[in-house]
Amino acid sequence: MNPIHTIKALTLDIKEDGWETSKGFIMRQITMPVLDQQNKPEDALSVILKIKFAGVCGSDRGIWNRNAFKETMHDSLTHEQKSMRILGHEFLGEVIEAGSMVNSLYGIGVGSLVSGDSHVTCGNCYQCKIGENNVCLNEKILGISTDGIFAQFVKIPAKNLWPINSEKIRPEIGAIYDPMGNAVHAISKVDVRGQQMAVFGCGPIGLFSILLLKNFGAANIIAVDVNKENLDMAKQLGAHQIILEEKSVDVGPPRAAREIVELTGGRGVDIAMEMAGPNSSVNNCIDSVRRGGHVILFGVKDGDFIIPKFSKIIIKGITLHGVIGRKIFSTWQVLENVLSNTQNGIQDDIWNIILKKGQGTVLDFADYNKESVEKAMNKNPKIIFKF
Repeated sequence: MNPIHTIKALTLDIKEDGWETSKGFIMRQITMPVLDQQNKPEDALSVILKIKFAGVCGSDRGIWNRNAFKETMHDSLTHEQKSMRILGHEFLGEVIEAGSMVNSLYGIGVGSLVSGDSHVTCGNCYQCKIGENNVCLNEKILGISTDGIFAQFVKIPAKNLWPINSEKIRPEIGAIYDPMGNAVHAISKVDVRGQQMAVFGCGPIGLFSILLLKNFGAANIIAVDVNKENLDMAKQLGAHQIILEEKSVDVGPPRAAREIVELTGGRGVDIAMEMAGPNSSVNNCIDSVRRGGHVILFGVKDGDFIIPKFSKIIIKGITLHGVIGRKIFSTWQVLENVLSNTQNGIQDDIWNIILKKGQGTVLDFADYNKESVEKAMNKNPKIIFKF
C-alpha cells in the first residue's frame, strides 16, 4: 500500500463552495488514492494513474458555469454521503500501480500509457448485456457522478482504459480520445457518405465532427456557430460553407435553417447535427433537414425545450437520433485507426488548428489560476492541462 500523502486536485464542494454561489473549479489538497485489495476486493481490477495530460470538456464548462449536471452531481454526492467532487474525465496517464488481476484480464501493467472512457458501466444491466453499454442503466461518469481525473494521481477501473501508442499518437491528442470518440459516434449514426450535412455548434466536438465528415466522405458540410473564430476553424477543417448565427434567446426563430434550405436548393440537408445544446439550435436542425432526413442530437443543456409545430417532425418523416458517449470500445477502435494513419493529416489538423499548436491551449496544471483558465476557455474551443 502506498504511504498516505496529499496531492493537488480540481474540485467542487457543493456544501462549502455552493452551486448557486460559486463558479469555476477549486484547487484543493486531497488524499493520495491507493489500491487496498484487502478491504476493497474490487481494487484488484483497478489501477493508479499518474496523469500527464487532461482535457477540459464542454461538460466541464457547464459545471464551471453551474448550468449543467446539477441534479446528477447533487444526487450522486448525496448517495456517496459526501459533498466534494473531483472533476474532469478526459485524460492521458501512466499506470504506476495495478491491481492483481489487471494484467491478466486487460493486458495493462505498470508503465502502460493509457487514455480511457469516462463512462464507468456496470456490466450487469440489460443494456450492458446486449452490447449497449454506452447507455448503461447504472453508469457513473467520471468527474460528474463519480470522482474524476483532474488530479495528479487517480484510481480508475482498468476496464475503462485504452492503451495509447506514443509512437503514433501525440500525448495531447491521446488525452482527448474521449471527446473525439463522441464525434465518431455521432457521425456514425447514419451513413454520411455523399450526404449534405449541417453542423450546428462548432465547439470542439462539432469541429472534430467536421474534420471527420470531410474524411468520411460527406459531399457538403455547412457549419453554423455564433463565434466567428470557431467558424474560421471549421472552414480550415473542411466545412464548405459557414453561417454566423446571431446570439438569440433559446427558442428563437430558425434563421440559420432558412439559409441552409436556400443553400441546398430548397430541399434541406440530408443530416443535421446538433452539437451545442440550445433550444434554438435544436429547432434549427429540425427546420433545416429535408423530408425523410436525419437529426443527430448530441448537445446537452438542462431545462425544458419548446419545439414549435411539433407535428412537422412526423409530417416530414424526420428521424431523431440521441447520441451519448461512445460505443465502448468499437468507437475507440475506429478512432485509433483514423488517428494512426498519418497520411490523412487529422492529427496535424487537430494540433495545428483546434489546439493552435499548444499556444494558449495547453496550460500548466500546477500553476492553475481560475481567472487565466476562464480566459483560455473563452478564447479557445479546447484547452488541456499539462501535469
